[in-house]
Formats: sequence, structure tokens, C-alpha cells
Amino acid sequence: MKLYTNPSRNTWPQLCERPQLQLEFLESSVKNILARVKKSGDFALKEFTKQYDQVEISTLHVTEEEIQRASRSLNPALKKAIETAASNIEKFHQAQLREVVVTETMPGVQCWRKGIAIEKVGIYIPGGTAPLFSTVLMLAIPARLAGCTEVILCSPPDKQGNIHPAILVAAQLTGVTKIFKAGGAQAIGALAYGTESIPNVYKIFGPGNQYVTKAKQLVNQDGVAIDMPAGPSEVLVWADETATPSFVAADLLSQAEHGADSQVILVLPNGSLLEKINDELKKQLSALPRKAVAEQALLNSRTIIIESETEALDFINTYAPEHLIVNTRNADGLSEKIINAGSVFIGNYTPEAAGDYASGTNHTLPTNGYAKAYAGVSVESFLKYITFQKISESGIKNIGPVVEVMAEAEELQAHKQAIRVRLDSIR
Repeated sequence: MKLYTNPSRNTWPQLCERPQLQLEFLESSVKNILARVKKSGDFALKEFTKQYDQVEISTLHVTEEEIQRASRSLNPALKKAIETAASNIEKFHQAQLREVVVTETMPGVQCWRKGIAIEKVGIYIPGGTAPLFSTVLMLAIPARLAGCTEVILCSPPDKQGNIHPAILVAAQLTGVTKIFKAGGAQAIGALAYGTESIPNVYKIFGPGNQYVTKAKQLVNQDGVAIDMPAGPSEVLVWADETATPSFVAADLLSQAEHGADSQVILVLPNGSLLEKINDELKKQLSALPRKAVAEQALLNSRTIIIESETEALDFINTYAPEHLIVNTRNADGLSEKIINAGSVFIGNYTPEAAGDYASGTNHTLPTNGYAKAYAGVSVESFLKYITFQKISESGIKNIGPVVEVMAEAEELQAHKQAIRVRLDSIR
């Protein structure tokens, strides 16, 4: 990790940059993938699966037999852990459901807002070197609570042509409607445009690499809604001398092992813990099965010493991390001053890994600084809110003259007339 000490504010934009591929190459490549899927459907998906996943598959749809086989093969302890996590996630998201509140804005004028489930949603589950079955829980549970009628899941197959059994078990547990073997930008294209096997959906959810993120952004331009630009994972750990070095190192590595394009940032008030944290990083890194991936990610990562607490807060809110761990003496108080973050983890015993899996909060979060404007996935992400209003005879008498004056000022006579004919009819 590169070290920066009290960097001036004019260097902050560079320090907040995330690792990325050349944008021109990335966009042209993804556009080509989407065009081929739109034109050739299932055939293109199978070709891309052979090219990128190194496996030939005859059918995209996952059968009930495959799901049952996965359920039988899954370690009972893992199945129990998935069920416990699902319970916690459901409790947290259940509490997000709102009652419909009718507001009388003036006598006889009633207005209300009602959440209606998006009928068809697609959820993308990364596979590859780290099959994220936990993401199934994070997306399918709120979709079910919202009342979505179709939940279509896409995930890349392994080299044997199978989706990881834990993904299939989690999908069955959470009520996913259909499951397909398709990954990468091509899966996003299939969900957006539809193929012979995969139905198109109205909104696409799920994290992924830069190809997946760019594909979501491009299909969004074609009118398909997306949850957010959720790309490669990132964490910022803000620690002081009260933090435990082994905890800090473990938290940094838990994000670094996600992928070579992940980024971890460590913010310290001084260098007193730096040597101990770096020693722990080396020690723990050497024992990781995904050591090579984590090492690559650490090359894109930074340690930043900022002595001023106010300056540190400003930098963190400028960086707008996907995950923020506040591991300081006054962690509760400082966390209240955070305005830009996807999810905040407070104190020595709140690792980001808990939120990734089982505490209950959603781990599908905005990355790349988008936490300045986006929130993480919630039940409301699967709802569209429709406003309703009902005006009585006495209500139109009250509100009508107001509308007439405003319509007249905007020179919209038909609007005024829509009020006038009603008022004339009840005099």
C-alpha cells in the first residue's frame, strides 16, 4: 500500500481515483457484447460462455433436478448458516415496509403514495473465482418482500457447466423464479433485451466487475432500470491507536481478496500503528488462498495519514466509500458525521464481513464514489411508488380557485377550463 502523509486537498481527487480499465476499450468491448446478445440471443450467450467461462453448455436454464442435487450436496453447516443469514436479512428488510399514509392537504383534498412491486426483476450473481451466494439473499429477499412476481437470476457456470450449489440453494430458499447459466456483460444484455430462453426484465440488480457495471450503465441508456453502478468492491478503514492492528489488517484483506481491481484505503491520524498493521498484513496475506488476488489489489491501495480529525472526515466524505469501518476512540460520534458512504461499520468488533453475510443489512452498495448520490439496495429498490389523489365536491371548491390563478399565469387555458367546468357544475 502506498503511503501519503497529510496530503494537500488539491491531491485528493487523485487519491480518490479507483483502478479501472481504459474506458474506450471497456465501453467498445461491452457494446459489442450487448449487440451480439441482442441480435443472436441464446446462441451468443453460449458462445460467450465458451469464450469467457471455458465451458460448453447445451441449455441455459437450470433444472429442478440440478437444484435438488445441489441441495443434497451442500454442507449442512453451510446450509444452516445460509438459513440464519436469510432470517436476519429478512428481519432487517421487513422493517422497511411502509404503511400507506393518506394526507389531507386541504379540506376535501386527499393525497397518498403507494409502493407497487416491479413485476419482473433480474438479479445478477457474480461467480467465477468467488461465487457470491450471499448476494442471492441480499437481492431475492427484498424482492420477495416487495412482491415482485418474477425474479430471474443469472450467474456464470463453472468449468463443469454448473452454478455453485450454494447459489442454487439460496435461490430456492428465497423464491427465485428462474435461474440461468449466464455471466458477465452478456448476462446483463440477456436480462435487458431477452433471449429465446431468458425473459427480459424491467430492472436489473447486482454487483459485478467493470464489464458488468458498464453493461448495466449502457442498457440503462436503452430504458432498462438498474439498481446503481455497483462495481469492484472497496473499503476504507479509519483507525487510531485504540484499534487492534490484526483486526485492521483482516478488514483490509477481506476486501482485497474480492478481486484484483478492488481497492482498500487506510486512514490513520499518525504513524504509531502503521508498522504493526503492515506486519499483520504480511502475516495474514501469506496464509490466504487468494493471496495473489489480494496482492494485486493492494497495489491499487493507499495508506493516508491525516492528523486533523476534521480533515480526515472531509477526505472520507470526499472519497465516499462503499464500505466504511470507523475503528476509533469516538467511533459512535464520528460515524454521525459521515454523509457519504454505502454502509458504515462502527467499532472494534464490527467487521465489514458481518455485513457482507449475515448481520441483516444489504451488501449491494454504491462504489466508485457513487455513495454521494446513491443508497444501497433496500425493499424500496424493488418498488415503484405511485401517487394517488381524490378530491371531493367541497375539495374542488377549495383548491379550484388556486389552480385557476396558477394556470392563467402560465397561459394554459385548458388547465384552467378543467377546473372551471367543475366549479360551474356545482354552483
